[in-house]
Amino acid sequence: MAINTSGFGAYDIRGIYPDSINQELAYRVGRVFPEIFGAKKVAIGHDIRLTGPTISDSLARGLTESGCDVYDVGQCGTEMIYFATGFNDFDGGIMVTASHNPKDYNGLKFVKKGVLPVGPATGLLDIKAAIENENRDWSHKKAVGTVHKIDVMPEYIKRLLSYVDVKALKPFKIVINSGNGAAGPIINEIEKFLPFEIIKLHNDTDGFFPNGVPNPLLKDSRAETANAVVEHGAACGIAFDGDFDRCFLFDEKGGFIEGYYLVGLLAEIFLMKHKGAKIVCEPRAIWNTIDIVESLGGTPVECRSGHTYMKAKLREVNAIYGGEMASHHYFRDFYYCDSGMIPWLMVLELLSRTDKTLSQLTADRMEKFPCSGEINTKVSGTDKVKEIMAKIEEIYGKDGKIDKTDGLGVDFPNWRFSLRGSETEPYIRLNVESRGDRALVQSKCEELLSIIRN
Repeated sequence: MAINTSGFGAYDIRGIYPDSINQELAYRVGRVFPEIFGAKKVAIGHDIRLTGPTISDSLARGLTESGCDVYDVGQCGTEMIYFATGFNDFDGGIMVTASHNPKDYNGLKFVKKGVLPVGPATGLLDIKAAIENENRDWSHKKAVGTVHKIDVMPEYIKRLLSYVDVKALKPFKIVINSGNGAAGPIINEIEKFLPFEIIKLHNDTDGFFPNGVPNPLLKDSRAETANAVVEHGAACGIAFDGDFDRCFLFDEKGGFIEGYYLVGLLAEIFLMKHKGAKIVCEPRAIWNTIDIVESLGGTPVECRSGHTYMKAKLREVNAIYGGEMASHHYFRDFYYCDSGMIPWLMVLELLSRTDKTLSQLTADRMEKFPCSGEINTKVSGTDKVKEIMAKIEEIYGKDGKIDKTDGLGVDFPNWRFSLRGSETEPYIRLNVESRGDRALVQSKCEELLSIIRN
């Protein structure tokens, strides 16, 4: 197969099979990864995509032909590779996944020793350069390593449950929509230790995605979970993306909880248990999180969005938790990595300890700091993003306070907005929030979008 490196992005390799991601590319990645990172033991795994096993096998062949031993977790979620790497003190981990992308996509995501993320500045471009080397003799092999099949499920489940007091949990009825993704087997295992009655939707893994690609960030993907919550009188609903590194919550009325408010809720839970802790948050929408953290005596720390930046910042300041509105949640005691399983467990413990419903826990925050949610506009390329950003800054920067931590943020006394280009897709992303004025959020969205789209 031909080598095409167009799938290398800001955080991983991702593209359509077999053009941008295929067995040959995976094999070459396996050959060079041990050399670049000095790895002798590497964990690998794949999600439920149909091409996952063959890509994973080619990756393992490349790793072993570089003298590296491979520890194959098999079908799993991305966070299980983080866990396998950290728990076993391996020299690296590679997950075969395309997360929430359509079924004809696949990809590779990397961590090195210490579960440190691999991005453009930390080795990803070195991998790209090495596999593009036309002078390399790929037939030359070192002593061949060994492939070991490993089961991390028991210890992984134990780590997840360490975040809650299982005895304090009430026997709630809950809806969980795994979207035919990799979350299903984890839900089957973890429910053995929980008192919940779980209504399961699309819990069987199926790489054909017969019920649509699991991506609850898309509004069209939410109705089934929301309706099931209402139909069954459940306390809440949980939905996952394909590799379950993100979870999405619905309240008892079927209302979707924006990831922004879940960040604030998790920050509150941590600060109730760990006084004065640091919480990392990204500046797309931030007033609610800052208000909660400061009111509980914690320290909010702003960071550019994106998993490589968030994980680095958590380590730098030793924060106990960090969250993004896109529903990536990072935990110090989970190797500073993101998990889609820990958040819903923590929220259900909070529900168990209060007399409030999930809508009651979030309604006052939504009222105090209403937000637009992220609004995407497709653009023709990075030059167009720069042009739009410059125009918006020229118009609003005269009277507002500018922040360029991540794209362009402009603050006014009663409202603010954030505008940034996507790292992975041809979109410019807008977020608007206010201090208690939902109508102002709506009017400012319309005002900004008219400029952006014209």
